Amino acid sequence: MKKRLSHKKYVRLIFFLYLVVVIKVIIFKYPWEQLREIAATWEKEVIFEGLDTANFTLFKTIRMYIDYSYKLNSFENLVGNVVVFIPFGFLLPFVISWGRNFFVMMLNAFLFVAGIEVFQLFSAFGAFDVDDILLNCFGAALGYIAYLGYETMKKRQKKKRRD
Repeated sequence: MKKRLSHKKYVRLIFFLYLVVVIKVIIFKYPWEQLREIAATWEKEVIFEGLDTANFTLFKTIRMYIDYSYKLNSFENLVGNVVVFIPFGFLLPFVISWGRNFFVMMLNAFLFVAGIEVFQLFSAFGAFDVDDILLNCFGAALGYIAYLGYETMKKRQKKKRRD
């Protein structure tokens, strides 16, 4: 029982550090000096400029990356948006027991990603893109599928040991 408890604390720590890294990489990706300069320009007009550059049209950015794949770093952007959230879908079920429910995990992933995107919308620390929400949630779903695969393998190994 003690071994399992320490394992759970270890996984929670990993999940917390993962969330911190995601926030750093997505929101605070610029050097601190540049972030301070951006924050110094925060006024109502500057904040509302984020609405002009935001993408609220589903598949618009994805389509652009596909259409201009020869010019843009499309692969890195599309795959990166998916891959960065695979750990979320894999780790959340270990961290909170009700996170083992797919819909609960997806709701948590959506709320976390939407929170990041809304923060970017109003902070000018990035750009709001509904396609990022879609791709990030798809990554979380892939992570959850990996979690299910891991749990299935674990059960099979347990069954083999009992037989």
